[in-house]
This record gives sequence, structure tokens and C-alpha cells, in this order.
Amino acid sequence: MKARKSSETTILSPLIRKETVEPKEILERVEKSGLEWVRVNGQILKINALAAYPFRKGEKYSVDLVIGKITDIKKQDPTKMVEMALDLSNGLVIVAIGGKDETFSTVGLCMKCGRVMPPLDMRSFSFNSPFGACKRCTGLGITMEVDPALVLPNPRLTLAEGAVQPWTRITGNQNWYQKMLTAVAERHGFSINTPAAELPSKVTDMILYGTGEETYEVDHKKVTFTGVVPDLLDRHLKTDSDYVRKEIEQYMREQVCPACAGKRLRAESLAVRFGEYNIADMSGLSIEELVAIFDAKKIKKSEGKSLGVADSIIKEIIPRLDNLNKVGLDYLSLDRSMNTLSGGEVTRVRLASQLSSGLTGVIYILDEPSVGLHPKDNNKLIETLRFLRDLGNSVIVVEHDSAMMEAADHVIDVGPGAGVFGGEILAEGTVAQIKKNKKSITGRYLSGEIAVEREILKKEKKVEKKPTKNTAIEIIGATAFNLKNIDVAIPLQKLVCVTGVSGSGKSSLVIDILGKALNKHFYRSKDEPAAHKTIKGIANIDKVISVDQSPIGRTPRSNTATYTGVFTVIRDIFSALPEAKMRRYDAGKFSFNVKGGGRCEACAGEGYIRIPMQFLADVYVECSECQGSRYNQEALEIHYRNKNIAEVLAMTVEEAYRFFSDTPLLADKLNVLREVGLGYVSLGQPATTLSGGEAQRIKLASELARPSTGKTLYILDEPTTGLHFEDIQRLLTVLTRLVDKGNTVLIIEHSPDV
Repeated sequence: MKARKSSETTILSPLIRKETVEPKEILERVEKSGLEWVRVNGQILKINALAAYPFRKGEKYSVDLVIGKITDIKKQDPTKMVEMALDLSNGLVIVAIGGKDETFSTVGLCMKCGRVMPPLDMRSFSFNSPFGACKRCTGLGITMEVDPALVLPNPRLTLAEGAVQPWTRITGNQNWYQKMLTAVAERHGFSINTPAAELPSKVTDMILYGTGEETYEVDHKKVTFTGVVPDLLDRHLKTDSDYVRKEIEQYMREQVCPACAGKRLRAESLAVRFGEYNIADMSGLSIEELVAIFDAKKIKKSEGKSLGVADSIIKEIIPRLDNLNKVGLDYLSLDRSMNTLSGGEVTRVRLASQLSSGLTGVIYILDEPSVGLHPKDNNKLIETLRFLRDLGNSVIVVEHDSAMMEAADHVIDVGPGAGVFGGEILAEGTVAQIKKNKKSITGRYLSGEIAVEREILKKEKKVEKKPTKNTAIEIIGATAFNLKNIDVAIPLQKLVCVTGVSGSGKSSLVIDILGKALNKHFYRSKDEPAAHKTIKGIANIDKVISVDQSPIGRTPRSNTATYTGVFTVIRDIFSALPEAKMRRYDAGKFSFNVKGGGRCEACAGEGYIRIPMQFLADVYVECSECQGSRYNQEALEIHYRNKNIAEVLAMTVEEAYRFFSDTPLLADKLNVLREVGLGYVSLGQPATTLSGGEAQRIKLASELARPSTGKTLYILDEPTTGLHFEDIQRLLTVLTRLVDKGNTVLIIEHSPDV
């Protein structure tokens, strides 16, 4: 074939791309195609000449079928040529123009390595789909890996004495493992009677990770030694026993998946990039950073630079990001798990989804949307709520935040107390009217007539405070998440507050670094602290207690009495009564959790019956046998001061304090609950019905009731969440009492009152 003009376009179908050639096979494939011309390493040949081509063994060649030459596009049909090329080469076509080749593919093909990518669709970018999830961690981003430190917890023990703890606890054939270790020790020249701490690191690695394909004779059988770690991983993967799986998990820690580096997606999905970011990188950015990126893309478009398929998608993304920004969530990243968000953040995420709807005549009900929001960002949220109002909607907010109250058009103050002491409308009207109403405690705080104040401040006006030791805990080189290699000293025996705008790194510093490091030090927690160099001054405290707003129990069987230990004393009192002794009732008879005791078996001590509904939510009805008391008739026949066990559990803390005032063990615990403002809570109130603030104060009360060591560090994450000004006053009083005992209270907080 003569040299072609530069305007000519040739369509080729690649058969072999830089591979070694079997001449007979390639000749057969070319002849079957029915075409006349072929190209070998850039040289055009007739098919007849291909048989005589000098292919050399071991050399790599590129062989392409010449489908046709386009000289006049009006008279020729290039579509048929391209389709034929794609069919012969399984999705590849080469277009040669003026001596330059352009390769096109219907599949994801890497031109450098020849690797073919699987077809991509939306599922490829979801870690919830098997098409996109990382195979190693199944889209979780974390894997369970065996920790050698947990496998050999006591290095003073020898291998013969059971230094490898999992082999002494969860194996049915301990003798065989000992024989196996003995055989390995004899072969490699170490003793199983040497303490694990004195074994060379090479020997320790051998015990943990095995000796490969090397065989040993144990009980007349030839076996290989896989090592403790691979053995546990294999058993964890294959076992059908939940007990064995849980036992093995005691020797494992959650670690970032080594295959996807915590990005949760397979490598093929992560290879797709928008600009310099893949989908995991982009999801890890904050809303604020994403807005900046997409605004930059918008500017490029305005300058005449097309963004291709991204144009229409960016138009949809930008308003959604702006809505999240408007409700004060600019610090959140898109990959943040919903279960790590506070109640207020969840409310604001839902609110953001409503901003673009443009609905009118709707009633929006929000429960404390300002939770977790710094006062600096409050105006954003308030402006958003006003925007919804101005559209013609009604916005009802349950809130304790003073700025939200000041911005409201109408305020309703409910009180005067909590629980059974509340339920009345004290005042309603504009903020100005509320401030003038003397019955409204809220109004008195808003007007400045009374203010939240620590008791210690009142005392300092009269008595000079005793000097404390100048000690501190120092966090050195904190680099976790967005922390910039900072050093922080936290003074001890004080009430210390860590504050800052949302997303500034408060929780990373206090919870993820300090809290986890101290839990690992004192309680051998398996949770690894976030990135930092070291922590100094741990010797100045003897324990750490994190008091958060998580529920005190996950089932209705847990309640205020059971959590604080009050219920144990009450059951002992009832079991010590003469009538109970005469009937041989023990303390278990007065527990609604013990089967065969005094609980009502019709409802299993729950007080209600669950009626499952196939397509609707389950319905709960009061038990007809016990009328919701949880106990059978035998237990209810025993009375203490004319009250049976069910009637005692129905008492409020305040009522129970007066009822048991002559029982110091009970009265002291109940008094602490009163002091933290929980006098209205009933002893038997299920834990699932308590608010986060109530749960937190119950935990605090439990700690106050215990003997103080004077060297405890208490960590609280936004303890004022959901609390009224009056409740904050009570909380500060409790925290001050802890500090007065010589303890340290460390708070993450946004409230200016704290």
C-alpha cells in the first residue's frame, strides 16, 4: 500500500498489543476476519505476505487488522467500519490520521499496562454495594486484626505456663499446641520454659506469625506451624460459634483497612478522579472546602471552559452544599457517620434538605437545633429559620438557647419545674413580655435579674480559696485530624473548659487523644488514641471517668434505681421483712429481671405486651395480668410501710428520699440525685425514656455518691445540652463539688454560661 495523504483516516482493529506472537495462531485469526490488509508493528501488509513475515521468538509485536480507509465521509459509512473493528477486537478501535494513532475503547482500558477496568456505574462508587465496596473490609473502612500485645498479655509467663493466652482459653486441644510449640522450639533452638519477655524478637515473630512451609512431626503426623496470629484470624473467619468469635475478638483491635486505607472503596473506583480528587478524597473534605472547589469550577465555566458531563451535576450540588452551610454545618465532612452527629446536627441536616423545597404553609417542628453549635454560628441557623418563616411557614422550636429565644416572634414558657413538677404554662408572648413576667424563671434569666453562677465564685467573695498544687497533664504534639502539632497543658484540681467554633478540633484533642490514651493506660482499653507524640503528668491522677449523654441503659429493664444501685438496697430491705423471711423470699423475688422469681411471667417483667404488626410499627399494650406493675401477686403481697415493691418504684426521687430518710445508705444516694435536679424522676422510669441531660446527671450523681480519691479526671462533652438556665446552675454546683474534693473536671462546651 502506498503512503497515504495526511487527510486520510484509517480504521484498524487491534488483535495483539505488544505481546509475543504465535505465527500460526495469528495467521488463522487474520484469515477468519475476511479482510485483505493487516498492520504489523506499523508496517502495512497484504494478508498473503503475513505468512512469510519473519516473526522472532521472544519479541513483542502489535498486530492490527485494517478495516478500511475513509477518503470521502459523505460517500462512505464510518459507523459500520468502527462497529466491525470493535467486534473483531472485543471493544477496541484504532483511528490512524496522518501517521498518528488514537486508540478508543468501549471498556476502561489503561493504555500503559493494558489492564481492563470493569464497567463503572453509580454502584461502583457506593461502599454499601458489592460492586464498589473494598473486598478486604466489605466497605467498612476498618478490619479486625489480631494484636500481638493482647495475645501475649503477661510476658513474665513462659510458653509452657500459657504465655499465649488465647490458646489456653479457647482451644479444645491445649496439649497438641504445647507439643507443636515444643517441636518448633527444638528445631529453632529456644526453650518453652523461658519467659516470653526474654525470648529474642526473631523467636517471638516466629511464634506469632509461623514458620512458613517448614514441617514438623507431632504425634506421628507431619504438620506446618502457621503461628498464633494467622491461626486466630482463620478461626475467626471460619467459626460458626458466636461464643468462639467473641472470645477471639478479645485479642483483636479495629484497624484501618490496609487495602483501601480506610476509604472503603475498591481500587478501581478510587482510580476515577474529578480534577485532583477521587470520591473518597472529596467526601473527606468539609462542606466549606467543597463549596470553594465547586465555586472555582463555576468560575472556570464562566471563563468559557467547559466541564463536560460535570456541568449539570455541579448545578445540583452547589445549592445543596449552600443549604448545609446556611444551617451552620460547614465544618462537617460528607463522609461523617450519622451516628456520630449530635441531635442538633441531625436536626440541622434534615432542615437543610427542606430549604430547597420551596414549600409554604408547612409547620416545621425542631427539637433543640442549636445543640453542638457555637454562638458564633447561631446567627446562620436563626436566619435560616427566619427564611422558612418568611416563605409562609410556621416554625416551632423547642429550645434553651437564649439567642434563639431573643429571635423568636412568640415564646411559650413551660414549668415551673421538671417532670411531675411541671406541665403548666407560666408565660407566653414576646420576649419583652416574658422578661417582665415575674412567674417565669426563664424571663428572669433573660432579663439578667438572675444569672448562672458557680457556687465557688460566691464563696470566694467571703473566703479566700485554698492554694492548689501547680500540676497539669500535658498533651505533646497533637496532630490528629485538623490539629496542627499543638502542645496543651491542662491544669489539675480545677474546672477546665475547652471551647471553640464547631469543627475546630476540641473533641479530637479531649476525647480522641486524651480520653482514649488515659482509658488505655488505666483500663487497658483496645481503642487506640488519635495521633500525638506523648502525654505527660498521667501520674498526677489515678483514674479517668468520661461522663457523656449516652443512655444509661439500652432496654426498658434498666432504670434510675438499677443504675445508681438504689434498687439493690430496696430489694434487700424487702427480703429482710419478717413476712418475706417466713415465705423464704430472697432479694431475687423482688427483681423483675429474674425468671421464676417475683416477676410477672405473662409479660416477662416488662409491664407491657408487644403485639407485632406485619406491615406497621409494633403495638405495646399494658399487661392484663399485672396491670403494668411488672410483678406477680406473691411479690406484691409483701409491704414495707404500707407500700409494695411496685409502689416504691413508682415513687419520684423526692418522695423516695422522704420515705427512706431513716435509711442512710439509701437516703445519701437519693439526696445526691435531688441535688443534681432529678427529684422529679421516678425510680422505675425506664432508661430509654430519659433525656441525654438526665442520663448525664444520673451518671454524675453515681460518681458523687462514691468515695472520692481526689485524683480523678472527669471528662464531659457538652454537658449543658438540653439544659435550662436553672439546670445549668445545678450542674455547675455539682461539678464544683467534684473540684472541691481535689478532682479535675474537663469540659468541652459552647455555652457562654459555663
